[in-house]
Amino acid sequence: MSTSAETAESAQTPRAPQAANAPKAPKSSRIPRFPFWAQILAGLVLGVVLGGIAKSGDVSWLTTTLQHIGDLFVQLLKLAVAPLVFFAILVSITNLRQVNNAARLATRTLLWFMTTSLIAVAIGLAIGLLTNPGAGTGLTPKDGKLPAHTGSWIDFLTGIVPSDVITPFTELNVLQIVFMAAVAGIAALQLGDKAEPVLKISRSALELLQKALWWVIRLAPIGTVGLIGHAIATYGWNLIGKYATFTVDIYVGCALVMFGVYPLLLSAVGKVSPLKFFQGAWPAIQLAFVSRSSVGTMPVTQQVTERLGVPREYASFAVPFGSTTKMDGCASIYPAIAAIFIAQIFDVPLSIADYVLIAFVSVIGSAATAGLTGATVTLTLTLSTLGLPLEGVGLLMAIDPIVDMMRTATNVAGQSVIPILVSAKENILDREAYAHAAGIGGTSSDTGTGSGTGASSGSDASDEPAPAPVPAAATAS
Repeated sequence: MSTSAETAESAQTPRAPQAANAPKAPKSSRIPRFPFWAQILAGLVLGVVLGGIAKSGDVSWLTTTLQHIGDLFVQLLKLAVAPLVFFAILVSITNLRQVNNAARLATRTLLWFMTTSLIAVAIGLAIGLLTNPGAGTGLTPKDGKLPAHTGSWIDFLTGIVPSDVITPFTELNVLQIVFMAAVAGIAALQLGDKAEPVLKISRSALELLQKALWWVIRLAPIGTVGLIGHAIATYGWNLIGKYATFTVDIYVGCALVMFGVYPLLLSAVGKVSPLKFFQGAWPAIQLAFVSRSSVGTMPVTQQVTERLGVPREYASFAVPFGSTTKMDGCASIYPAIAAIFIAQIFDVPLSIADYVLIAFVSVIGSAATAGLTGATVTLTLTLSTLGLPLEGVGLLMAIDPIVDMMRTATNVAGQSVIPILVSAKENILDREAYAHAAGIGGTSSDTGTGSGTGASSGSDASDEPAPAPVPAAATAS
């Protein structure tokens, strides 16, 4: 579909006469790019094949190589996490002053986060109670061990405030980084124009970090080979057999939320097409599946959310906020099923009050996950609240990389769904942009130079974001 700008340009620019028999010039001389989703799929297949070879042939050097490739990719993602979270949260809070009814938008966003978390944990509990994932596994309490990092409500509450401004960045304590960024953002709002020099530097730093992170994202297919290959080479398929019910429960629970609850909310509340959502958001979902990091996927999540018609000022707040607190997979479905699994292994009966506590922890304590790979802290927080043995976490560490992929994909899908729902209810969603959201794995050379509708023919996750005009509805009340 041609944009209005292209139409106006064609109307004003005279066309050179063309001979009747002259051959038409090709539309593009560029070689079509291999779609990003196909690159990821190829990485998955190659990783499984190489991992299988390393496992069956006991090829130690191949296992080591796959481990180094996967570890390097994750390290590159983590390298940008601390400063990216700080500047993204700081800038996003200050961007809210450009949107009318900012307080109402923030409140509705938080309420929807909590509502969908409650729905997700209810689904997780129902699946766990129906399937009894801890039964027949052959695992015993002796197989468990204490995790290296645990979480409790005291640690969670006292750990929010850092003792200094350096340690949270060196130790990658995302929760404390979010706290400092929120304080800095609110202070900047209070200072007004006096804080503009600092905000200008912060915006530039955020753009620089996102630019560097896009280079890392382009390496995702290679990282996929290492991450999947090493998991298969190390654990093999026998391990999955022991945890078959638990693994299937996590995938089914996440799938019900991602492909059931979210589409229902988009259709009933947002009055938009769920299919269009997945067409537009798929690059972020697939990258989350591979990288297992909500924060690492954040630039792609924000890009696809804006392309789906969410005003940039609001998206730049909701997506970073969601990347550190909105965890339907890691903090709702997973701890609910995992708690039932561990209780069955350790032969500890759970009561109705215990299930209510699981829901409470999932809704209130999800920020403890903080967008990093893994959900150990959230699980230990749940177990300590229920009084279950923390050694149970050790039972699940081996299978964690396998289930974490689906958990993180669900997290990121929710982080994009909620801004769309809130924008739709506030009548600031650009529905034309949503209707023309870029298709899955587009290969257009357009990297986001877009028209006012925000539509673009290239939704490849490797496309870098570029400034685009915000829809006129963005500041509507």
